[in-house]
Amino acid sequence: KEVVAVDGANIEIADKEFVVLVGPSGCGKSTTLRMIAGLEEITSGEIYIDGQLVNDVPPKDRDIAMVFQHYALYPHMPVYQNMAFGLKLRKYPKEEIDARVREAAEILGIEDLLERKPKALSGGQRQRVMIAIAMSCEPKLLIADEATTALDVTVQAQILELLINVTQESRTALIIITHNLGIVARYANRVNVMYAGKLRESGSAIDVYKKSAHPYTVGLLGSVPNLMASTEGKLDSIEGEIPDLANLPSGCAFEPRCTFAQDRCRAEDPSLQAVGAEHIAACWEAEKVQGSK
Repeated sequence: KEVVAVDGANIEIADKEFVVLVGPSGCGKSTTLRMIAGLEEITSGEIYIDGQLVNDVPPKDRDIAMVFQHYALYPHMPVYQNMAFGLKLRKYPKEEIDARVREAAEILGIEDLLERKPKALSGGQRQRVMIAIAMSCEPKLLIADEATTALDVTVQAQILELLINVTQESRTALIIITHNLGIVARYANRVNVMYAGKLRESGSAIDVYKKSAHPYTVGLLGSVPNLMASTEGKLDSIEGEIPDLANLPSGCAFEPRCTFAQDRCRAEDPSLQAVGAEHIAACWEAEKVQGSK
């Protein structure tokens, strides 16, 4: 049976905007980012970067950069050569390569690491190098796929703040996947919630957190520990299992796990509808969901 990994995800990212994708494993987050980057072929739809249709544009020509969870550094090269390598492939003049490498190193605070090899760096330092490599290309869009997951939580915050500060100093937009919802609440401009291959809710971080309009979003946020809450309480959870993309329900994919489900939910998959100013959700019972918070 044919499986649609991502279906109708309409995401817009403005200059300097920090956009986040959240959702369960297998919902299509990474596939979405890979399609934007050109690493995954799309079967329908259009992708525009700075007004240019890039469906058939190779990844290297899309003016984007990616930062991954794992540190793809050349172990035999010092940091300087790792940073310069991609620029050499793009045939930048030697003087410009040196200027870009040293400027990015200064911004990321790694000037003292340029002669070290990757094995001599900590996880946080390696991730800073990866970000410096990405930013030295001056991309229009920076994509980060769970780039901080393997780091200590305190380092995660430092790296994410660094990403945001660096992109704010240029026109670069940032779209990331992260499970650190505390960071999302504090820094994100827009949050996109995916479930079973579709975009289910999208809005400002404040709207999505304070006025959640999809039951999955409510359940997701309810599962986050509140350090100020009583220790006698317990975390909320969502009953049931995440559906198989090859065997989705005939109606809403979240219906089997939803406490708000009605007959219409079992029969018809809802489309995204406005539930506030620049806030959309795909739920037939969105008003009830918002009223329950």
